[in-house]
Amino acid sequence: MKTKHSRKTFRIRQDEMQSRLRQEIIEGARKPGSYLPSEKDLADQFGLSNKIVRDVLAELAAEGLIEKKPRIGSIVADRSGTGRIVLKLGHHGSTLQETALRSLIAAFEARYPHIAVQDLTLPGHAPEALTPYLAHGLIDAMTLNDAELRAIAESGEAAQLQPLEADADSYPFLTEAFVSGGQLLARPFTFSPTILCYNPEHFREAGLWEPDSGWGWDDLLAAADRLTIPERRAGFYFSATHRNRLAVYLLQRGAKAERDAAGRLRMRGTPMMAGIRHYKELVAGRMTPLLSEQDAGFRVEELFAQGKLSMMLTTYYGLNALAQTGIAYDIAPIPTLADPATLVIGIGLAVNRHSPRMTEARLLADFLTGPHAQAIIRRDTLSLPALRAASEEEGAAASKPSRFNMYREIIPTFRFGSELGLREREWSWFLQEVMLYLSGLASEDAFCDSVEAKGRLS
Repeated sequence: MKTKHSRKTFRIRQDEMQSRLRQEIIEGARKPGSYLPSEKDLADQFGLSNKIVRDVLAELAAEGLIEKKPRIGSIVADRSGTGRIVLKLGHHGSTLQETALRSLIAAFEARYPHIAVQDLTLPGHAPEALTPYLAHGLIDAMTLNDAELRAIAESGEAAQLQPLEADADSYPFLTEAFVSGGQLLARPFTFSPTILCYNPEHFREAGLWEPDSGWGWDDLLAAADRLTIPERRAGFYFSATHRNRLAVYLLQRGAKAERDAAGRLRMRGTPMMAGIRHYKELVAGRMTPLLSEQDAGFRVEELFAQGKLSMMLTTYYGLNALAQTGIAYDIAPIPTLADPATLVIGIGLAVNRHSPRMTEARLLADFLTGPHAQAIIRRDTLSLPALRAASEEEGAAASKPSRFNMYREIIPTFRFGSELGLREREWSWFLQEVMLYLSGLASEDAFCDSVEAKGRLS
């Protein structure tokens, strides 16, 4: 009796056939001018119908990998006359350090010597900045964080991105963050929760126990008071103007954007407003006033590396700025409020649907999110790879803090910024209004009036 296969099983085998033939052709296992097996042999090999096999071969032909000869068969195309293929990879500027991107590109080019990769720091990742690059094929692939992908989807530009296949070995919560409209629009690349970074020597000097997972914000602020030494160092600091730092606090307050029946933002009397009010009390009343990072030209991590801070909020990405400084540091979960929520940021690899080099662009995305590249990220950086096997490999990262692996224990607390319920297009003006309120340039009533008025227009 023949075994019945589900439609999903057939789709898996179809994808396997297409991926395997594509890989064998690109890597040179099947030489130009050689014949593929007959449609019947391929159907038997992969357990597919002749029609599905023909569909797969038609797609490979459309990619320029094979030529179909009527009544003869399918021949591997000769692409040697086209010269070395050049891919353009758009990225955030910080990605170079946070993922050892140049090393990843070198590894990719070593495996695929017929392909060269140019990395390009994009001027911005907002939909209006990216659209020209995508529509005109100026980049073939790019890095995107989860918020940027949401912005693209909200703007109606998701069709600019090529749907990709999920990797079962990636953390499931990351894969879900890059799905829009039922399609995976970016392969998970790296991720990081927000964490508390601290100087153990400062704690020993002050006779304090180091932070632990039971800390609340009151514990942190009490320790910060004892760690602060006027004209020498601050006990605790973070960039209050950074959207993700505000999001951490709001998530822990259980805040979520509330709307009226017409979908317009409401602010008065909401947990969101209560969270912003308490955030102001923390920033204005309990933290050392410092110039903005933009004005002073520093990063919080640089101040920490100079010994001017005892504790800071940062991410595993931010730890890369400390790797070569020689500063003593360790990490702990962020302190908790009502909800033990930890903001997590994911970065994925997206492929431009308009890329004239689609086959190679997909190959690059597969490589950067695959085992070899992910192992390099784990070995050479303090960022967390999206592949579980690479991320959880013991002893792989150099110069890591002793509590590096604590992220495993706090995964149940991970929350993406989307859980606050604000649309990405609302964040730009919403954050500006919050900063005016924090600075004392708007009363709470004026803040609520302005947010609710703008919320009606968004």
